[in-house]
Amino acid sequence: MTEAAIRIEGLRKTYRGGRGQPEKHALKGIDLTVPRGSVFGLLGPNGAGKSTLINILAGLVVKSAGTVEIWGFDQDQSPRPSRAAIGVMPQELNLDPFFTPRGALEVQAGLYGVPKAERRSGEILELVGLSDKAEAYARTLSGGMRRRLLLAKALVHHPKVLVLDEPTAGVDIELRQMLWANVRRLNEQGMTIILTTHYLEEAQEMCDEIAIINQGELVAQDSTANLLGRLDSRTMVITPDAEVAALPQAEGVQAQLRPDGTLVLQYHGHQTSAEQVLEAVRQANIRIRDVRTEEADLEDVFLALTASRAEDPPADDHDRPRRGMHRVKL
Repeated sequence: MTEAAIRIEGLRKTYRGGRGQPEKHALKGIDLTVPRGSVFGLLGPNGAGKSTLINILAGLVVKSAGTVEIWGFDQDQSPRPSRAAIGVMPQELNLDPFFTPRGALEVQAGLYGVPKAERRSGEILELVGLSDKAEAYARTLSGGMRRRLLLAKALVHHPKVLVLDEPTAGVDIELRQMLWANVRRLNEQGMTIILTTHYLEEAQEMCDEIAIINQGELVAQDSTANLLGRLDSRTMVITPDAEVAALPQAEGVQAQLRPDGTLVLQYHGHQTSAEQVLEAVRQANIRIRDVRTEEADLEDVFLALTASRAEDPPADDHDRPRRGMHRVKL
């Protein structure tokens, strides 16, 4: 057994084009390793190839080339144990409306060959907060409850790796908090979690390590802390004692005033020191009441790594990027 939960080498997926249309290269030789016991973020703009990669892991899409190992089992040589090692909570609400939650779990467990003595449907329903709905038809469940049931179905066969594909898309705050509490609990018990999300603050808060895919290629993989440390951009925010008459002038420093009167100075650490920035402020006769710095976040890293291809058309997702005030959806 290897120490990787997932090991991918040279993974390619090419879709044939229609009549007169070129082939579509959804994945272009991905090499990716997911450490055991981690919460691993798989990020990328729409059309990056995330859905294709997850569907290959789940056994729903046949790869064109490369190797995939799940918990040490080669997907080609040992398809059954590799498939048994992974559980996937899909983004789509694909539930049979005429099954109860308990019935759906029992059928799912049967499909995976889990003996009746080893099934723990009641325990899983309690984990996801559906004990009181165990005998209700799935068609009567709310959207949030159906999403909880998808998580429950992914857990019935005791997987070593759990893939969460956009688990909080369109859910309320209560359900989101419940999902993340369960994710932390499962991870503490040793389960490896792979998370795809459009909400970057979630990935920044939850993930130990992150991989970013763009147009079918892996553009970065590192710890969350190291990814945040890649950006050399610095921001200093100064609250002046009085109204600023003239902006500081210094090579490599961009200065602007915010509507609240604070002075924002942006610079690159390898070119300009904080002392040089402060000296420029003093030269502009600005008295400082308060000063603080603003750190880069995962959104900055993401945009820096994917901006060069922002104009390319989507390949396998549907929505265009959009941004919100507090939750950033890419």
